[in-house]
Amino acid sequence: MSALRWGRGAAGLGRALWPAGHPGLLAEEGALGGVWGRRRSSSASPCEQDRGKDWGHAELLEVLEARVRQLQADCVSEVTVKRVDVARLPEAGGFQLPRKAQPGAEGAAPGLSGRWAEKLDKEKWTMQKRRQRLEVKLQERAQKLARKQQLRVEPRLLNGQLAACLQRWEQGSPCNPWEEQLAWLLQEAPQRLSGEAQQAPADSGARAQLESQQQRLLAFFECCLLTGHLPLAHHVLVIQHSKSRPPRLLTLAMYNTVMLGWARKGSFRELVYVLFMVKDAGLAPDLLSYAAALQCLGRLDRDASTIQRCLQQMAQDGLPLHGLFSGLPLCEEDQAVLLRAVCKAQPGFRSPPQPRPPPQVSSSPLLRDIYEKDLPVSYPRLHLPQKELERLFQEQLRVEMATTVTVESVEKAPRLTPEVLRARKTLKGLRARWEAALCRALQESKASEAQAAREGRPTLLPYLCLLGERECAQLLLQGESLLSLAQQLGLRAFNRHVVQRKLLSNQVRDLEKRYSQYLHLLASDGQVAEPCLPRQHWEALGAPEAPHEQPWPLPVLVQLGKQLAELLVRAVHMPSSLAAPQGPPKLIPVLYHVYSFRSFRQIGILKPHPAFTQLLAAAAERTLTFEAAEVPMLCPPLPWTSPHSGAFLLSPTKLMRSVEGTTQHQRLLERCPPAELHGALDALTQLGNCAWRVNGRVLDLVLELFTAKGCPRLGVPAPLSEAPRAPEGRLPRDAPPARKAELRRELARCLKAAREMHSLRADALYRLSLAQHLRRRVFWLPHNMDFRGRAYPCPPHFNHLGSDLARALLEFAQGRPLGPHGLDWLKIHLVNLTGLKKRESLRARLAFADEVLEHVLDSADRPMTGRKWWMEADEPWQALACCMEIAQAVRAPDPAAHISHFPVHQDGSCNGLQHYAALGRDSVGAASVNLMPSDLPQDVYSGVAAQVEVFRQQDAEQGVRVAQVLEGFIGRKVVKQTVMTVVYGVTRYGGRLQIEKRLRELSDFPQVRRGEDVSQNETLSPQTQPATALERRPPGSRQL
Repeated sequence: MSALRWGRGAAGLGRALWPAGHPGLLAEEGALGGVWGRRRSSSASPCEQDRGKDWGHAELLEVLEARVRQLQADCVSEVTVKRVDVARLPEAGGFQLPRKAQPGAEGAAPGLSGRWAEKLDKEKWTMQKRRQRLEVKLQERAQKLARKQQLRVEPRLLNGQLAACLQRWEQGSPCNPWEEQLAWLLQEAPQRLSGEAQQAPADSGARAQLESQQQRLLAFFECCLLTGHLPLAHHVLVIQHSKSRPPRLLTLAMYNTVMLGWARKGSFRELVYVLFMVKDAGLAPDLLSYAAALQCLGRLDRDASTIQRCLQQMAQDGLPLHGLFSGLPLCEEDQAVLLRAVCKAQPGFRSPPQPRPPPQVSSSPLLRDIYEKDLPVSYPRLHLPQKELERLFQEQLRVEMATTVTVESVEKAPRLTPEVLRARKTLKGLRARWEAALCRALQESKASEAQAAREGRPTLLPYLCLLGERECAQLLLQGESLLSLAQQLGLRAFNRHVVQRKLLSNQVRDLEKRYSQYLHLLASDGQVAEPCLPRQHWEALGAPEAPHEQPWPLPVLVQLGKQLAELLVRAVHMPSSLAAPQGPPKLIPVLYHVYSFRSFRQIGILKPHPAFTQLLAAAAERTLTFEAAEVPMLCPPLPWTSPHSGAFLLSPTKLMRSVEGTTQHQRLLERCPPAELHGALDALTQLGNCAWRVNGRVLDLVLELFTAKGCPRLGVPAPLSEAPRAPEGRLPRDAPPARKAELRRELARCLKAAREMHSLRADALYRLSLAQHLRRRVFWLPHNMDFRGRAYPCPPHFNHLGSDLARALLEFAQGRPLGPHGLDWLKIHLVNLTGLKKRESLRARLAFADEVLEHVLDSADRPMTGRKWWMEADEPWQALACCMEIAQAVRAPDPAAHISHFPVHQDGSCNGLQHYAALGRDSVGAASVNLMPSDLPQDVYSGVAAQVEVFRQQDAEQGVRVAQVLEGFIGRKVVKQTVMTVVYGVTRYGGRLQIEKRLRELSDFPQVRRGEDVSQNETLSPQTQPATALERRPPGSRQL
């Protein structure tokens, strides 16, 4: 019997002999083995049952041998039966075989006859053969692993002429064989492959698969160069080149990448090998190929003749010499070596100045007039001087180089009881152990991936080498989808790769020089020769940026992230005493791989052990960690100059946000002429250059409520302790089905409410913690856009968009005097925030603000202890911030000179209908959405609500029960969402669900009617739908 079966059989016996209520001997092994395998709740597999049978056979052999000794001992009254040993798990892990009986007197007596004795001998012989075969296999595999495969250097060429030439050069001995061979190769025309090999797949799916494989190979080669695995990259290149199956995976960019790596090392022979493969693949060298060859010659200090022949051949191929020094992904050192090589052949050559791209003007008629104006451009300056902005730049640079930001949590700090201190000490000790275990696991994984890469397949080895081994211990341990976790880990690895590459290529030093000159345009004390836009000023400071880093393919990101997640599951353990103090001491995994269903799909989820979750709750740590790109910037962001250049200093940022893995949007942007994007780029740059600060007075009040019990009415989420409790007790067995169904609905409602409260609480915790972290700081919010062209801040957790609370927390860092009419506009804005005078004129709103000025001042002075007038507003927190600003302005000696930092958030009147009304030349529709001049503001939502109320009354008179139930509940808020989404194609069923959701949010709507009359038994009639009210309006915009 094989050793593997022996070990698993011992495990089965151990589980059988263990007392009830206790885990088996190998419970730890079973948990780890099931993490990535089948479900933990599944029954035993047939293979496992066979292993149990095998162990049963081993026990039978022991008993039968004892019986033989008993029968043969004629003069012995007692026979000592040999004890059956059970394999126990050693401290280092693994399995141990039971002790084997020593041959001798205890064996079977010779000459024993009988069918059972023959069966016993046959079984022993079979076990011995199996053991011998297994030992041979293990020995062969150990020898194979010990014998490292040599990395291939010489290529196997498919073209016979090139192969013969390479063989002659290797066997011959001219003076300079490889230099002559390089010159001959550059002059040799590329060997064209057959049409079958050159032709791309006709099927779109096969073509997309080929492109994905090519992207994966190219990313592998680039990472190999960055991590010092160039021989491995060359080995994989040779293996892939030897495969003659069409279509070919290798592209010229892959060959150039490996050639550039050999050029930087000065390995001329290997570079020529790669050039042989380029010619053999039917490809013509480009500028980067010549740059690699010339750079290698420059590092080796060869004679000028070979360099001269290379330059001549490059000219014959139509490649300009000055192209070597512009537009190629070469660092400053590479360009210096390249220039030295060229100057050796042409002593009078000088590196040409970086070309300035000619100014391009947008072809859009709306933008052409803006950019063609002859008047000087006046760009607003910041309120900070040059030196202060440079200091902030250095601070932001350190943040992005660290890739993460740690902030203090605003959760209420627990008392430092002995239990809390003990939990924190335990957690600290566990993390120290995890760090060492993760380092060992990562080293083992690298060794395994290196061995797999020797077979010629691109593996994860270079990607794993990009990550620091200590970073694995800092990952979040929370239950989430394995796919999303893997993708997130892969993206983190790619972002760190981009930052490291910029640091190694001296791009950071160039960025510091360029940014310092860029601040002359923005600083309060800066001077520029000619005022211009930030994008134009940045482009005029020097050559375009280096080519952006191509993102790794999504399969690579997911595979890398899954590998890291698997390392976490295998390496991160904790003592079993944390989960079961009475059990035997051992290590148990912290993370478990479980399965769940989401919309009829079974997915894998990583979840922490409940004991570890309790340990985290008991420790109550006071820190939160964010990625650098998730936190506002401490200096003005880089101006957007292209679809892949702008926003953060080092962290890669997309101009158009999209789901990871989709490349269509990015490709369309790259194909778009640069001038066509100037309007969007300049608008996003302007939004990002706006400096912000935290409204400390509002933040203090919000924190006061947040650390207490929250206040959902004011938008401050309550903690989970305030979540609705599920009904306790058990139903009797004879409970009716209706009662059971009601209890299930109640449990589902409580669970849904708890989940929503947890999500809202976590969102508020992130927002408030970042606000507290940035208190008394000036910060900036870089922007990008979605596919519709809507601009959004890049930091997701803390920005000026979102709920009323999020908007009230921020104010402008640079203030402006109110001016003669500024105070009046603040009062009008306050009335707009209350929602009380939506249909009144501006003059009437101003008069109402003067009437309630006493309430406004009371709200500003005593927000939590006074009359609390501000809490009744539609947007209470913005109204409170406006009350505080009005109080300061009113009490100022000169209100017109008061410096205000208060932002006035503006919004359109149903933007979707505004666009349709403008496109359809619908004057009635335009008037309803405030596109036509009017003394009184129009509200399309109130108009639709009034029309729906008329329809409801008609249905109620006809006896429709839903119309009778909804009496008094059809208002502006109920129909607003449906009206907004009608122009985006919402169906009648979707509109019905939206109205039901708004009705559930009404506090005075009867609870029984929420669950029965509206949601389940009946529905809204077609005429009561807001869509019907819109269809009965003038047809100008409806026809579109």
